[in-house]
Amino acid sequence: MAMKEYILNESSVLSEEQLTAVRKAEKKPVVFDEDSPELTDQQLAGFRRVHEMKQAERRRQNITLRLTPQTIQKAKSLGKGYSGILSRIIESTINDPEMLKRFL
Repeated sequence: MAMKEYILNESSVLSEEQLTAVRKAEKKPVVFDEDSPELTDQQLAGFRRVHEMKQAERRRQNITLRLTPQTIQKAKSLGKGYSGILSRIIESTINDPEMLKRFL
């Protein structure tokens, strides 16, 4: 029988004790709880709509932004993901009235 490898994230693997607990849990039968019945197709569809709305709110848009070469160099020196860092800096500044006043 091939052994499954359980990975929590890219840098950690489950310990032998944790693997043993997972293997025991795999062998147990599924027991349904009458206090938590299975969701209906209609309920699942409602969750799907909410998920899609939330996803649309978080969707990012591409824009063109003119920056000085020095700013671009500093941003790139932050490493991989620097555009996400710039996005958070801008968002944080836009949402901070005192900080925003400094630049207007």
